[in-house]
Amino acid sequence: MSLVVRVVAPDRTVWDDEAEEVILPSTTGQLGILGGHAPLLTALDTGVLRVRSTEGSKEWTAIALMGGFAEVDEDEVTILVNGAERGDSIDQSEAEKAYEAAQEKSDSVSADDRQAVIQANQALKKARARLQAAGGKI
Repeated sequence: MSLVVRVVAPDRTVWDDEAEEVILPSTTGQLGILGGHAPLLTALDTGVLRVRSTEGSKEWTAIALMGGFAEVDEDEVTILVNGAERGDSIDQSEAEKAYEAAQEKSDSVSADDRQAVIQANQALKKARARLQAAGGKI
C-alpha cells in the first residue's frame, strides 16, 4: 500500500510523489508512516525527512526540513514546512563547513545572552539537518 507524499515550502513544492514509507522528524521524536496509518497531525522539528519511494527498495531520499507540520489522512501525507532542501541538491563539503561554523558559534555564545543562545542553537540544528540530508556523518 503506497502513500501520496507532498512536501510544500513557502517558495516551492519540494516533493510530490508516491512513497512506500516516510520517516518524519516530529517534535517528540521520529515517526514512521506506512500505508494505512491512522489520521495524524503533528508538529515537525528541524531535521531530516526520509522517504522510501518504491516497494522493496533500500534507497531513501533525504530532505532537510526547517520545522513545520505534517498531516496524515487516508494514505496522504501533507508536509508544510518553513523551508526544505533535498539532500541530493546539497553540497556535502559546504554543509560540513557550515556545520562546523555553526558549532563554533554555538560554543562561543555567552550563556547569559538567552536570545543569542537560542539563535545559535537553531542555526546549529539547521546546519546539522542539511549535513545529514547530504549524507554527512555527525
